[in-house]
Amino acid sequence: MNLYIIRHSLAVDAGTPGYENDSQRPLTEKGQKRFRKIAHSLRAQNIKLDMILSSPYLRARQTAEILADEFNLQDGQLAFSDNLLLTGFVDQLIAEINEKYPVESLALVGHEPALGALIGTLVAGNANLSITLKKGSVCYLSADNLRHERSASLEWLLTPAQLLLIE
Repeated sequence: MNLYIIRHSLAVDAGTPGYENDSQRPLTEKGQKRFRKIAHSLRAQNIKLDMILSSPYLRARQTAEILADEFNLQDGQLAFSDNLLLTGFVDQLIAEINEKYPVESLALVGHEPALGALIGTLVAGNANLSITLKKGSVCYLSADNLRHERSASLEWLLTPAQLLLIE
């Protein structure tokens, strides 16, 4: 399985008046434009996506929708999971992926610190490994069989600035 782990793009800051509900903070205009360029850069590298699984929070949903649009994914190729929330449980996410999404290439769109814990678990068997994705970063893992232990190889991890340099 090719697993692309993506942190949502730039969003309205927490605590901004009118956005007290954290789940409803949208991407900023800059965040939208920036992630469109990042998604285009990914597609330009001949990356294929069969499915996108996203946190239901608005900023992650919007990031996932931009990605789905760039990769011309259809209805049914974008799904949402509470296991990708800020404090998602890695074991439950891995079980959900194995049970519901047996695809070759899957993008996960979510939040820190849950994404860092997922990467740490899959690459080193340690959810506490210090991995932090910047907003808009993409981490590519490959795995023959996802398990709640060391079961994937880190192929690359790119920051938004690096992704924006790719054409």
